[in-house]
Parts: sequence; C-alpha cells; structure tokens
Amino acid sequence: MIDPKADAIQIGLVSISDRASSGIYEDEGIPALKAWLEPVLINPWQGFEKVVPDERQVISQTLINLVDTQQCCLILTTGGTGPAPRDVTPEATKDIAERELPGFGELMRSVSLQYVPTAILSRQTAVTRGHCLIINLPGQPKAIKETLDGVFSAVPYCIDLIGGPYLETDENVIQVFRPKAALRPPRT
Repeated sequence: MIDPKADAIQIGLVSISDRASSGIYEDEGIPALKAWLEPVLINPWQGFEKVVPDERQVISQTLINLVDTQQCCLILTTGGTGPAPRDVTPEATKDIAERELPGFGELMRSVSLQYVPTAILSRQTAVTRGHCLIINLPGQPKAIKETLDGVFSAVPYCIDLIGGPYLETDENVIQVFRPKAALRPPRT
C-alpha cells in the first residue's frame, strides 16, 4: 500500500495557446495530460497547471517558475511546436535549458508519422533544467496520448539520471525501461 503521506511528485502541466489562455475556447491540453498520467503513475503526484499564450518570455518564465520555485521533476507542455510564426514553445524551452535531449524530439516525430504525414513539421523537443525533464508535446489530445505512449518508457530513467525522484508506473498500463542496476523494489 502506498503511503498517502509520502511527498507528492511535482509535475508541471503547461498548455500554450493564445486562444485558450484568453478564454476564446476551453483548453483541452491539460485535461489530456492528466487523463494520460493518472492511470500511469503509481507515485502520489501534484500537478501545477498553467495555460499561457504563445509568448516566448511568458513561456520561459512559466517553465523557470515550475522548475526553480515549484520544484517540478517533470514538465509536459502542449502546443506551439509547429512552424507557424506564433509557435515559439521550442525556442522558449531552449532559452531556459541546461541540456537538450534531441532523441525525444526524433522519437516523437517518428511516432507521430505513423498517424499523420505532417508530423515532419513538428519541432517537439525535450530538455533538462536542474533535476527536471521538460518535454514539448503536440497540442491535440489524440496526438498527446500517441506521443506519450511512444516516449514515456524513457522518462522515469531520464529523471533518475538528472537527480530527480524515482517515478513508478503501473506496468499494466505502460512498460518503462531502467537498467537492472537502477531498479528499486516496488512500493507496497
């Protein structure tokens, strides 16, 4: 049985959209992220939800706050990864990054290409800042699920390597990979 008093893992959920942030339509990105994470993570976790406009400085400041102040170990962003002039999520993310992890972007595009030929237009990326992994995902709920299904198997071990908390997942929902030497006994 998981100790309900255990420290919750902090996860940032950021939807980047001019229209959703101004109330023109309801955000679908954060609900899609939560719906995906809830059955996957065994650890208690707390989400910090932000809906922000496609403004480079606003995005960067939001990410900095979630990492440096809220102590998030994982931030998932949705939207702003295409080639349109207002799509600046990757630039804002790289502005605050310590290291870029190009393999995530490569795999996300590869996964998306199985569904749509326009996946080659995506500029999705992932970076680290401190003990936090930040992943830029597409904005549509279906694409968010498909992409997370494709890349999340590497996320917990990546967070281990950068000094973050040990994320545990429900193996009946998703299989993650860690080398044998990095495994810990499961929670009981």
